Amino acid sequence: MIYPIVAYGDPVLRKDCEEIEEYTDDIKQLIDDMFETMYESEGVGLAAPQIGKSLRLFVVDASPFSEDEPDLEGFKQVFINPEIVSESGKKWSFTEGCLSIPGVRESVMRKEKIVVNYLDENFDEVEEEFSGLAARVIQHEFDHIEGVLFIDKINPLKKTMIKRKLQDLLKGISNASYKIKYYNPKKGK
Repeated sequence: MIYPIVAYGDPVLRKDCEEIEEYTDDIKQLIDDMFETMYESEGVGLAAPQIGKSLRLFVVDASPFSEDEPDLEGFKQVFINPEIVSESGKKWSFTEGCLSIPGVRESVMRKEKIVVNYLDENFDEVEEEFSGLAARVIQHEFDHIEGVLFIDKINPLKKTMIKRKLQDLLKGISNASYKIKYYNPKKGK
């Protein structure tokens, strides 16, 4: 099932998400649906809040970056209840975008290496180190389950420059080529 992507302005994008207590058929189906939705939207990562689910879950497939980083060929993973154990290395800038904020791309500084503790798609506990673009994609998606958006990490001047685009999203206006669910504060949806 392909879900609509929840747009900027929806309160679910600002929530600290709930842990998943057990691996059920519903969770497995949700993971499959998240990958399908991510591919349909041409993303490299998708967090549960982006489809309206306040759960500590995200999926990534950084294969599109394999031209720049060959190690990312086939890099497709599920992260359930992840925690970033450590961040290290130099901060480096990269232009990020977000399916929930279509039409906005800005440079974000992030550390080059991370260690993540998480449950995989089999609900097995894993602790793993990631670097480069893999670390960046994971950090971006991890922020989502903490209620943080990439625009929170850009400099104030850049944020002022994108204000109109953000206001348009709040009005239900975007150039997204995929299905979007805009927030209507009057209906609470």
